[in-house]
Amino acid sequence: MRRKVILAVLLVAIGLVGVRHAFAGQAPAAASDPDIPIGHQDRVYSAEQYSNTVSVTDPVDNRLVGTIRLGDSLPANLSPLYKGQLLVHGMGFSPDHRTIAVVAVGSNAVNFIDTATNSVKHVTYLGRSPHEAFYTMDGKEVWVTVRGENYVSVLDGTTYEEKGRIVVPNGPGMTSFSPDGKYGYVCSSFTPETEVVTVADHRIVGRVPQASPFCPNIAATPDSKQVWFTLKDTGKTQVFDAQPPFTLLKTLDTGPITNHVNIVRNAKGMFAYVTIGGLNEIKVFRTDDFEQVATIPVGKLPHGIWPSGDGTRVYVGLENEDKVAVIDTLTNQVIATSPVGQAPQALVYVPDAVPAMSGGLNEAMTRMTVAPEGLGTNNLQPLGIAGQSTELSLVPPGANKEAKAPTSVSLSDQGLVQILEAAVTGLEPGKPYLLALASEPSGTGVLEPLQGFMTNPAGAAVVNAIGPIRQLVRSEDKAPRRYLVILPGTPGTHGTPVQIQKE
Repeated sequence: MRRKVILAVLLVAIGLVGVRHAFAGQAPAAASDPDIPIGHQDRVYSAEQYSNTVSVTDPVDNRLVGTIRLGDSLPANLSPLYKGQLLVHGMGFSPDHRTIAVVAVGSNAVNFIDTATNSVKHVTYLGRSPHEAFYTMDGKEVWVTVRGENYVSVLDGTTYEEKGRIVVPNGPGMTSFSPDGKYGYVCSSFTPETEVVTVADHRIVGRVPQASPFCPNIAATPDSKQVWFTLKDTGKTQVFDAQPPFTLLKTLDTGPITNHVNIVRNAKGMFAYVTIGGLNEIKVFRTDDFEQVATIPVGKLPHGIWPSGDGTRVYVGLENEDKVAVIDTLTNQVIATSPVGQAPQALVYVPDAVPAMSGGLNEAMTRMTVAPEGLGTNNLQPLGIAGQSTELSLVPPGANKEAKAPTSVSLSDQGLVQILEAAVTGLEPGKPYLLALASEPSGTGVLEPLQGFMTNPAGAAVVNAIGPIRQLVRSEDKAPRRYLVILPGTPGTHGTPVQIQKE
């Protein structure tokens, strides 16, 4: 008798006996679509731009299954004969959940990967610096924003060949589709305007003003009523009506390095989750009255974000920690983290990405219990060097040890050298600054400039440099130790330190 009850519970849980789910519709699907409980067939994919990998995570136990290696690290990827992918960055997936589209910004490519085998089945090369690729709701087309130019490349959803282009203002950042399939919403990273395009005939039918030019991310709500987009340069998030006349509804001041936004439906309602890279947190807003209901500390430089198939979890890539954080959406608490490759960017949660074992009970066991050995592990590799990085922080001179660091630094190992990425905040807006190495812990003494940069209107910036920096700041060699420092000005003319390396 007990075994029959257990079997019945398993069948109900996976929907094999036609039971309706309590809540419906997670991004990017429509509100009328059924939720899918978290199971071992699901996968979390993150695109990592410094290791040129896609990490694959099982969400049941938040276990890294392995990585799909699309390119090499430095210096191999600088060769004129290099054939791999460079700056793996954007990500979308097909409506049947059997293909992920992975954009490599530096090699101008969209890699189409089979989720069952983790193998690349096609690569489409496009114009300068494509950023994100998403399937239309019917799966017939893939729209790729070519951010280095002025168009959206429209690919055939089956052959993956380019079939047309939609000319838009310079620098299209990302496209999100209304779940009803009518519209594509294309925000811009260089022009302060979002375009609304009809999916059926590729006509621009609406224009929404952006408060500033740099929009990296956009998401439509499952009920096809709202569109949310982020502005990385000014630290704002804006909302407009998803239906004509596409009226701007709300502008929210969210914080420096506002990165990605996504929509979650759960027992408490519908919410927008926004990653604020400069504050190392996520802000959560209701979609009905735009009230902020939670602030969630998650780790350094949160970037991509996506809900589980049932809305009970949301997954966040931590760019300066090389991890994925898992949040319970009912408590808004981080409940787990798992390792991934270097500098995760876009992230997607794909329900039923891996085909189940055949048969009703086998399928139930696949979703709810220990994953069968080897399920969805073909062609995956361990992290290797992609799992090696060092984290540092910069604080104002004289700050106490408990002070919250305004700047986080990640050193991603590439062998003998590292790629430095600093998520800088807390500076004056629109001013020149210098990232340098100093011979003294106070930021004084002999200075070796690494990179000059200009802060954005929110007083923030993301700064990169390359070199054997870890060996210097960690004093691993006999060479004199150096300390990271930020100073106002330029290499030729600079002031006194405003941020120094935290010990």
